[in-house]
Amino acid sequence: MSRRGQASIAGSPVLVGALTTLVVIVAVFLSYNANSGLPFVPTYDLTAELPDAANLVEGNEVRTGGFRIGVIDQIDPIRRNDGSTYARVHLKLQKNVEPLGRDSDLIVRSRSALGLKYLEITPRGEDGFQAGSTIPMANARPEPVEIDTVLNTFTKKTREGQRNSLRGFGDGLAGRGTDLNDTIHVLPDLFSNLEPVMRNLSAPATRLRRFFPALERTARIVAPVAETQAELFENLDITFTALAGVARPSIQETISRSPAAEDAGIRGFPQQRPFIENTAGFARDLRPGAEVLPQALPDLADALELGTPALRRTPALNRRVKRLFLTLADFSTDPIVKVGVSRLRDTASTLKPALAFLTPVQVTCNYVTLWFRNAASLLSEGDRNGTWQRFIIVTTPQGPNSESGPSSAPANGPNEENYLHSNPYPNTAAPGQPKECEGGNEDYLVARQVQGNVPGNQGTKTAGQLTEEDGQ
Repeated sequence: MSRRGQASIAGSPVLVGALTTLVVIVAVFLSYNANSGLPFVPTYDLTAELPDAANLVEGNEVRTGGFRIGVIDQIDPIRRNDGSTYARVHLKLQKNVEPLGRDSDLIVRSRSALGLKYLEITPRGEDGFQAGSTIPMANARPEPVEIDTVLNTFTKKTREGQRNSLRGFGDGLAGRGTDLNDTIHVLPDLFSNLEPVMRNLSAPATRLRRFFPALERTARIVAPVAETQAELFENLDITFTALAGVARPSIQETISRSPAAEDAGIRGFPQQRPFIENTAGFARDLRPGAEVLPQALPDLADALELGTPALRRTPALNRRVKRLFLTLADFSTDPIVKVGVSRLRDTASTLKPALAFLTPVQVTCNYVTLWFRNAASLLSEGDRNGTWQRFIIVTTPQGPNSESGPSSAPANGPNEENYLHSNPYPNTAAPGQPKECEGGNEDYLVARQVQGNVPGNQGTKTAGQLTEEDGQ
């Protein structure tokens, strides 16, 4: 009896060909959809509004901090009512970036000089977009100027102008190498001397911006008298010609010595400037004190006269106070004192809520003062043998469950006097309570049972206490 062996898959050309075809189809499918994300992989889908797609295409990457977090799945142009358009971009992002903050910035950047773009997201904010939400256009930032934008500005006319400019510069510089070398040699000295001049001209105090408009206005004003000014210069020429013979040596000496004086000023003034600025600031700070000094001098004189004897007695006082400070130092370093202070702090912390609750009892309702007043008036009458305690017996109403004896329920009629009125904890304007002084101010509600606080606000007026209305 023979047994057939199990057939191997490798031994069946049909199965091998089918598996190969299936693998090729899957590989081609995954390659074709690679830019749109792998199938069966969950994504975090969002829609973003951009002022301009800026050469974005479907399949471009979405990055954060330089790392790829998704792709652009779809780009649609949207037309507004006024005829303008904007771009709506559908994003397929990785799940690990969900949720994206609502203050995140979006900007289109270049990936290479050939024009390839990508969308960069800078996450910001705590509250995030839910999947399927739309990122508003307010989150989009202007696209930076890229190299392709710069190159696109060079039209044919611009390129021809640049070529002609280069040709003109070349012809102008040809054969002038020695002059250029001499110019380059003296440029460092020129710029060194030019820097302080430009710094002074650019200072706000110079007001250079107003100088040229002022020149223009001056020229416009003096234009009608140009001929008169010409005559003025002719007369000045005559005058200086006459003075030349008299003051020539003095003027020549002044001119010859002026460069040395100006050089000394150029070297010295920058060093003197900090001293002058500090002197001006010092004088400015002393001005308030100097203004009141004439009135304060008599008091200062009296203070010096009276303070001299006191200062002479200060050493003896310091010697006497020394032992006090040593005792205070020992007291502050005693560990028992620290424990006692901690206990006092704990006591104050424990009493703080109770004091906060009880403070309005006196501050707002004046109950403590009223209690002492009533306690004093309780024993205010008497004879030569002593004072008497004043009191009166108030009879309780009669009826079912009357307060005159044991009862099975609160008194509730039938006669109008036999109703329980009990308010063991009246409002005293304490924290968490209405601002009212209920004790002693609540109305007696006839033929009505009242347990707890009386309805309505009784106000804060008590005996000896004024309300805001009384103050007004």
